Amino acid sequence: MKKYLFSNIVIFCILIISFAQAQPKHTLSGKISDLEGLPLEAVSISVKGLSFGTQSDRKGEFNLQLPQAGTFILVFSSIGYQSLEKSVSIGNGQSARSLRIILAANTNALEEAQVRGKSETRQLKEQGFAVNAIDARHFANQSTDLGQVLNRTTGIKMREQGGVGSDFDFSISGLSGKSVKFFLDGIPLEVMGSAMNLNNIPVNIAERIEVYKGVAPVSLGSDALGGSVNIVTNKAPGNYLDISHSYSSFQTNQSALTGQYVFPSSGLVLKGSAFYNYSKNNYRMKDVEVWDAQQKLYVERDLPRFHDRYRSVMAQAEIGLVNKPWADILFIGLGYTNYDKQVQTGVRQSIVYGAVTRDGDGRNISMRYRKANLFNNRLDLGLYATYSKDNYVLADTTLKRYSWDGTYTDGNPETGSFRLTHVERPRYFSRLNANYLLAEGHNLNLNYSFDQVENRTFNALFEDEDTMPGKLGKHILGLGYEQKLSERWTNTFMGKYYGLTLNKKQNDYNAGGFVNVHSYQEYFGYGLASVYKLWENLGIKASYEHTYRLQDVNEVYGDGYQLMNNLDLKPESGDNINLGAFYGQTFGKHEWFAEASGFYRDAKGFIYVNQYDNNQMRYENLSNVQIRGVESELRYRYSSLFSAVLNVTYQHAIDNTKYVKNDASGAISATYKNKVPNQPWLFGNLDLSLGKNDVLTKGNRLQFNWMTYYTHWFYRSWEGFATANSLVTIPRQLVHSLLLAYSMEQGRYNLSLECRNLTDETLYDNFRLQKPGRAFYVKFRYFLK
Repeated sequence: MKKYLFSNIVIFCILIISFAQAQPKHTLSGKISDLEGLPLEAVSISVKGLSFGTQSDRKGEFNLQLPQAGTFILVFSSIGYQSLEKSVSIGNGQSARSLRIILAANTNALEEAQVRGKSETRQLKEQGFAVNAIDARHFANQSTDLGQVLNRTTGIKMREQGGVGSDFDFSISGLSGKSVKFFLDGIPLEVMGSAMNLNNIPVNIAERIEVYKGVAPVSLGSDALGGSVNIVTNKAPGNYLDISHSYSSFQTNQSALTGQYVFPSSGLVLKGSAFYNYSKNNYRMKDVEVWDAQQKLYVERDLPRFHDRYRSVMAQAEIGLVNKPWADILFIGLGYTNYDKQVQTGVRQSIVYGAVTRDGDGRNISMRYRKANLFNNRLDLGLYATYSKDNYVLADTTLKRYSWDGTYTDGNPETGSFRLTHVERPRYFSRLNANYLLAEGHNLNLNYSFDQVENRTFNALFEDEDTMPGKLGKHILGLGYEQKLSERWTNTFMGKYYGLTLNKKQNDYNAGGFVNVHSYQEYFGYGLASVYKLWENLGIKASYEHTYRLQDVNEVYGDGYQLMNNLDLKPESGDNINLGAFYGQTFGKHEWFAEASGFYRDAKGFIYVNQYDNNQMRYENLSNVQIRGVESELRYRYSSLFSAVLNVTYQHAIDNTKYVKNDASGAISATYKNKVPNQPWLFGNLDLSLGKNDVLTKGNRLQFNWMTYYTHWFYRSWEGFATANSLVTIPRQLVHSLLLAYSMEQGRYNLSLECRNLTDETLYDNFRLQKPGRAFYVKFRYFLK
């Protein structure tokens, strides 16, 4: 199957390249200077509505090849200068044209531009989809990862089981786990290796984050039931370099690097990104039970966390060509990830492992291609293909039972874990995306993705053969039609096809042993999204989708340690409904934006992780889940001096399974109409920012942030077996954090100081596992453009 898929993609690329090469070249050139006539270097020049551009050289000169004759809007932008848009026409018989561009200085260019016009994030929020759009550049100087940034936004809750690199649960509007999918520039994050987790990717890698709640556009090619998160990186056509390092409590070091270098004359581009995370995670554990040999009883003490070190590394490099007649972009990339993780606890804090380790690495090679304005300027085409291999080893060979003070008793392989589990997962992923302009205001979008991962698992201590071999493949085909009836009303209609291939090895008693079983299932989904603007800044929107979420490789085959396999797991299905409204207005230097929405989720055969007494878990189609909720957000900004963001989310998630095992002949379930446990139902965030430009010297900025997070108490286990005051609840939490940042020379040099959990609250999150207390951070960042 995959041979045919890749060969077809190659043939298609050749046809497109051949077609594009026959088109004539049209060149725009020019020189850019300031008001005093001095040439401006590294000014970004992009074509509005197209995906390519260039930048000026040391003499302020530039050359830009256009795909055909016509009228184009050029956008000139540079830090410290006012952006300029210029309409330029080039005729059919004209092969070249020269321009003279002058840019005016503006020390507050970034902040003032956000006040005067609608930003890209604001435009996304005004789509028919229920979407959070986050400008990650606002957080670039903070010692934070992408997960923590997302945790501050409406309808999102990210619950970690510990410190840096810990396992986490991410939910959107009440649905979590694998119901939520993560993408990097539209590519599934998981194909890049298991070290690419949301809670260790530094914020500097992202330019913008898009969070689609429930209903997502077909261009993402997602089988997400709960929603999708798309991390958008810097696509600027010019040179840039972004380097940062953060040091914080618990011996934590985090570094990040992103950069790009363009050779304007040849169109050759070099891109690279990397990050490094290290932490001892030796924060204080409060009131944990240990054995007191003198008193001969268990007592509660505060002890430092041990055996919880985490280290991860990622490096990604790409080389390619841009702005060619046959390709807007063509890149070949190589990636590497590696992590080293000590595992101290499972999902119960009372069970301490103390000597379990998990080490892994991943490698990938990729190709991406994009060409716009094909076939009489109607077709935009994008292709992506990658092969990756992810491996990890989980070791638990000490045969010891640990306590929180580091003491232990001897165990044995019959009563405890004894393994050296190797897991290997080669993966093939490819995606084709095509957008075709039927007529003005009418677009078709076709997206096809193929994702196949193979699982090989064995315990090296017992020289087992592959105990859990298998192969899981997903085919997702989506077709979307966007209908823009007027400047006020836009509709999007969607249809999806899901194909699931599953190869597994299971015991057949009739055959007298294990046999290989192959299956293929098909599912169909559909949806729509609509937005209507009553006025320019006031609109209402609605979206609906009947969708499916296919099984994940971990859910089917397990992780070789805590997570048991379930070869009989089925896809989950659901209906998502979103209704919302937004209003934004600008009065001089004052900018307001408010939005509110209600949501409804009805999930059938919901894949839920079931926790067992032996500290192991297993994914099962345990129940049907129904979620209703409301959420709102209010934003205010006064010029570049002050801003405030307040959001609140309420969600009511219940077990909607009336009968045990969904069998009407059985007994009524004891948890029927109970709240889903281990899931917050009321939470909110407040972020206040006060800043001043030109502090000490021109071009410098001082900024202060106060951040507050609130989470109401919620049940750790089923509501019917707990009370609000019992130990099976996770208590109410109110957390305050402070940030002080100073930027110099228009943001080239940056220093920030941060204190999280200012009042040193005892924090719990997932399964009532303790999180770090008060922590201090310092971050240095250098940005050159």
